[in-house]
Amino acid sequence: MFRVDRLQNRLSRLTQKRFSDLNLRERGHLQEWLANQPDALGEELLIIQKEFDGFEETRERLDLLALDKDGNLVVIENKLDDSGRDVTWQALKYTAYVSSLNKTQIVDIYQQYLDRFCGGGNAVARLCEFLEVEDLAEISLNRDNDQRMFFIAANFRREVTATVLWLLSRGIEAKCFKVTPFMLGEELIIDIQQIIPTPEAADFMISMSNKDGEEKAAQDTQKHRHKLRLAFWEAALAQLRADGVTLYQNVSPTKDHWLSAGSGVSSCPYQMIFGRDEARVELSLSKPDGHENKRLFDQLITRRQEIETAFGNVLDWRRMDDKKQSRIVFSRDFDGYNRESWPEMIAWLSEHIRKLEAAFKEPLARLNRQIRTHDEEAI
Repeated sequence: MFRVDRLQNRLSRLTQKRFSDLNLRERGHLQEWLANQPDALGEELLIIQKEFDGFEETRERLDLLALDKDGNLVVIENKLDDSGRDVTWQALKYTAYVSSLNKTQIVDIYQQYLDRFCGGGNAVARLCEFLEVEDLAEISLNRDNDQRMFFIAANFRREVTATVLWLLSRGIEAKCFKVTPFMLGEELIIDIQQIIPTPEAADFMISMSNKDGEEKAAQDTQKHRHKLRLAFWEAALAQLRADGVTLYQNVSPTKDHWLSAGSGVSSCPYQMIFGRDEARVELSLSKPDGHENKRLFDQLITRRQEIETAFGNVLDWRRMDDKKQSRIVFSRDFDGYNRESWPEMIAWLSEHIRKLEAAFKEPLARLNRQIRTHDEEAI
């Protein structure tokens, strides 16, 4: 790894080090770095436990346990300067152990992690946010045989890489990451590189009998909800057309719990939300740049009284400083999964999405002109 001296137009080599030379430890350093920055491994991961020892009839501990965005468990084994010969065997044992964990157990494991290491928090709420669902019952966790293994070390022995490649050829998903420390003066630099790419994981049968009933129920529930949402949006869109609402005229029904339509401002759609317990209309400020969303929100809220007067009700202004998005919401409680509630629910959505569009039409048009002027000046 090199540092670029732009003034001299030269490269200077960084000093590669061994973890042992720097008195760095596996548990106290590397593990903590990855626990607090798991996307250093190239994807979004949610750490749900570290030094996990919840295995029956053994005192063994796996380094880090995580979930990926598909709800699969990821076993992460960390070594320092040398992978050792037995790391793949360790990871295989741990993966077999965690393969039988069900959703309730995973939630409990994560709750224990939050209570012990993160000062508390609601495990279910955080899991829903990470997996981008409104209700955890909608999805399966740790389903089938899709557990994954990540190996991290400065150097991998041949027997380790050969085993990992063999696992990959058998459809078991594993990755190897080479982690190398460098010194830049007094500054420590860590380079993390994936050295073994991973093909799509295929089914690998390990005893899952304890999960079969839960998985089938979750899958059946998910299919039912998808069909229910599709039927609801078909009825809702038909009513919107009958009511002369043009905002959604080119939108098709989906299995999702939301339906979006353009507001004239890029990445800031109007949304209708079909929930189990409520219906919502909202303006979602969802630009890739979170700071831009907060800026747009702050400009809109200066006209709050004017907008709410035009809308006819008090709106729920959600700046959400801890998230990238911001939202402006109006909602009402409904028994959404009771089809007898649908006519009233759809009529409410039709009325209030029209009011929302009318109330924000001029303020958003003004913001859009400002955005375009700013973009043109930046060119």
